[in-house]
Amino acid sequence: MSGSLDILQIQQLLPHRYPFLLVDKVLECEPKARLLACKNVTFNEPFFQGHFPKKPVFPGVLMLEALAQATALLTSQSDDQFGPGTTYFLAGIDKARFKQQVGPGDQLMLEAIYVKSRRNIWSFECRAEVDGKLAASANIMCAAVVG
Repeated sequence: MSGSLDILQIQQLLPHRYPFLLVDKVLECEPKARLLACKNVTFNEPFFQGHFPKKPVFPGVLMLEALAQATALLTSQSDDQFGPGTTYFLAGIDKARFKQQVGPGDQLMLEAIYVKSRRNIWSFECRAEVDGKLAASANIMCAAVVG
């Protein structure tokens, strides 16, 4: 499949649910190539109560988790062996960098670019941007476990 995915389709592919489902919509998906998704950052998310409450900042680890969820979605669309019953796990993060703060009202654009795969381990170069400016980047590995 290529194209977009709405939240109901995303929920069919990922086991995560609120407050831990961090991808709101897939805007573009080209299997075994690239996925572009978005996360709308809102003030009512539970971590803002304790994560710099006077200046709410979206946690960097959650940016990485959102990118990892994007890699799982791209993996799910890139190989016919992955279907119902497949679980996608974060297998590794390298070269993580944070360039700017993200806060309520921002739309975090999540990009995963396919690099390679071997067996059930998939590697991606990932970026998170707000208004065209880099917020975070990392190389992420995703493991697909069928059954």
